Amino acid sequence: METTFADLENTAPPTTADAQLARESSQRLTQFLAAKPDNALRVHIAPENEPEESIAIPVSAFRLLNGILTEMAKGNAVTLIPIHTELTTQQAAELLNVSRPFLIEQLEKNAIPYRKVGTHRRILFKDLMAYKQEMHHGRLEALEELSTVDQELGLGY
Repeated sequence: METTFADLENTAPPTTADAQLARESSQRLTQFLAAKPDNALRVHIAPENEPEESIAIPVSAFRLLNGILTEMAKGNAVTLIPIHTELTTQQAAELLNVSRPFLIEQLEKNAIPYRKVGTHRRILFKDLMAYKQEMHHGRLEALEELSTVDQELGLGY
C-alpha cells in the first residue's frame, strides 16, 4: 500500500474515545516491550463470530505501533510515509514549514539531494528528513554557543 501526500492532507485527529484507548494501549504495550524487547511477538485477533487467528509480527513493527498509539493519545493525527517516497517541492516545503522559493534555493545550493523528472524536482522523504535533522542540530549548537557567550559575559539568566 503506497502512502501518498494526499493521505497526509486527509488525515484526521483521533476522537476523544480513540485517544483514550490509544493511551491505555500504549501504556500496556510499552510495559510489554520493556519486558520482552527482542523476542518475536504474536498477536491473537478475535473478530466477532469468527475463529481467532494468530499472526507473527516483528518487534520493530510493535515499536512503530507504540509510537503511533502515543501520538494518537496526545490527540495527534498520524500517517506513515515510506522513506523512499518522492515529494514535490511544494510538498517538501510544506513539511518543512518553509516557502517553496526558500526550499528551491536550498536545492540549488545542494543542501538537499534531489532529482529532476522532466522540469520538475523530486525530493526523497528520507533526504528531506536528514536535512531537517541537520538544521535542528545546527540550531541547537548555535543556542549552546549563545548560552556560553552569555555566561562568559555575565549576561545569563
